Amino acid sequence: MTRETIFTNARLADGSHVDLVVTEGSFTAIVPAGSATALGQAVDLDKALIVPGFVEGHIHLDTSFYGDAWIPHKPCTNGFDVHERAAFQAENMARSAPMAVRARNQLDLCIANGSTQMRSHVMVDGSVGLKSLETILAVREEYRDLIDIQLVAFPQSGILKSPGTPELLDEAIKLGADLVGGLDPASFDRDASAHLDVVFGVAEKHGVDIDIHLHDAGTLGLFTIEEICRRTKALGMAGHVAISHAYGLGDLAPDQARKAAELIAKSGVAIMTNAPGNHNFPPVALLRNAGVTVFSGSDNIRDSWWPYGDGDMLGRAMMIGYRSGFYTDDELEAAFDTVTYSGARALRLEGYGIAVGAKADFVTLQAVHVPEAVVAVPKPRKVFKGGRLVAENAAVIRQ
Repeated sequence: MTRETIFTNARLADGSHVDLVVTEGSFTAIVPAGSATALGQAVDLDKALIVPGFVEGHIHLDTSFYGDAWIPHKPCTNGFDVHERAAFQAENMARSAPMAVRARNQLDLCIANGSTQMRSHVMVDGSVGLKSLETILAVREEYRDLIDIQLVAFPQSGILKSPGTPELLDEAIKLGADLVGGLDPASFDRDASAHLDVVFGVAEKHGVDIDIHLHDAGTLGLFTIEEICRRTKALGMAGHVAISHAYGLGDLAPDQARKAAELIAKSGVAIMTNAPGNHNFPPVALLRNAGVTVFSGSDNIRDSWWPYGDGDMLGRAMMIGYRSGFYTDDELEAAFDTVTYSGARALRLEGYGIAVGAKADFVTLQAVHVPEAVVAVPKPRKVFKGGRLVAENAAVIRQ
């Protein structure tokens, strides 16, 4: 029997009032309110604003302590240092709850806030081998009906400095990771060319995408971005490579930043930013105007890097808008786009959005339109995955 649900009395982002027909998990009709013929279950959305499920584009399911005992933050001894932060992380994880428990806590938080798509980086290197990935793969399977998850094999301890990591990244893709990652090729491993040889080599061998952490500031960060763009273009990987954080883009003079934006756009590399509070971050408007896909994610949630994070991508859109000086409706909609359509484009999601033929993954918001939603970050919300209610009143619903 065909499964059909009619969602009545919904408001779209353009202000129109519609009924949405969902058949077998996808939108099959969007018609003026009151005109849909009820062939199945009818659900009245009571004039709520309907938006696509949020795209959590960068998170770490294996290292969050959300829902676990509070772990006080330990500052670095001499300014921000990736090596030292990674060492603190290892100490904290050794005394935390089991990884699967913490990952489930974090997933429930994100789903309840409206995320229906996610990309999580998972440690794969000589320090942990494939154990973390095996754990998160099992959790992903548990949640397959609630959220779609891409996993990045992430070399937190470096590639060249961590013996056996190149081989582990190769094995991680065979095991089920969807992408290969990297970490500060120039400053961490001290050899950008050799580091990227491994990352792009694994990607080319297995036909997978790339998402590289890049924290390096200023011209060092720009140098690495230029090298990633060059390789992306040479290998015909436009649309298949992302750089996460790219703090250095926020340090550049205006003319230099514009040239960098043009280069990134031409190469088809996407940029992820979470607009962190204590770092310069990429100029979102400048990049978007140049044609760069800019998307977002929570990054760390209550882990060894910082104690913040609530898993709410609508709140993240507000933060991006706030820190970027976005005030007009168009600018607020651009901030919203980083956690929805641009996120879907960066993750190469098929069937995303509120449209006939798209997957019926959506969130109801008590707001008149998207700009109001970005500044108000309204709750409570209802979250639907394939037309099925999966979260309400900040709690996941399992059926």
